[in-house]
Amino acid sequence: MAEATQDPSMRVSTPEQHKALGHPLRQRLLFSLARQSATTSQLAAALGVAKGSVGHHLKILREAGLVRVVESRRVRGGVEQYYQRTALRMDIDDPTGGSTRAALAGFADELTAAADPLLILRHLRLTAEQAARLTAVLTEMAEGATDDGPGQSSYGLLIGMYRKPPAPTR
Repeated sequence: MAEATQDPSMRVSTPEQHKALGHPLRQRLLFSLARQSATTSQLAAALGVAKGSVGHHLKILREAGLVRVVESRRVRGGVEQYYQRTALRMDIDDPTGGSTRAALAGFADELTAAADPLLILRHLRLTAEQAARLTAVLTEMAEGATDDGPGQSSYGLLIGMYRKPPAPTR
């Protein structure tokens, strides 16, 4: 099956897109579709979720422009559709809302099922210049990582950096 070309990145900015990202299952569907296109049945089996639920959440993602149908085939009197993410990377313009919580919940679901996961949380005190340099290095690392294709093991990569709010004074 020929894969449609995905856009390298897209900005998630509309209320419909933010709402679509606000559910952990939709995050997991996007994670799965980042690797390759798949049908509703394939996604349901891979995620251990009812086919009807997967279909419902794919419809929401499609209406928000986050996934698209890349191929349709007639199978046993019905039509089988293959879905794919519209972009390899999705930049969220407001990471403070429900879509961030849902993304982290979807990530947590993947992480708990992962083999040999790595998760590190550190809090650092940095100057503005140090924070800018670290942000640039992390961004370059994520953007420079290459995908060696469907025959290789699949890895999730989550990179986050944030400035903590000041601690309350006593």
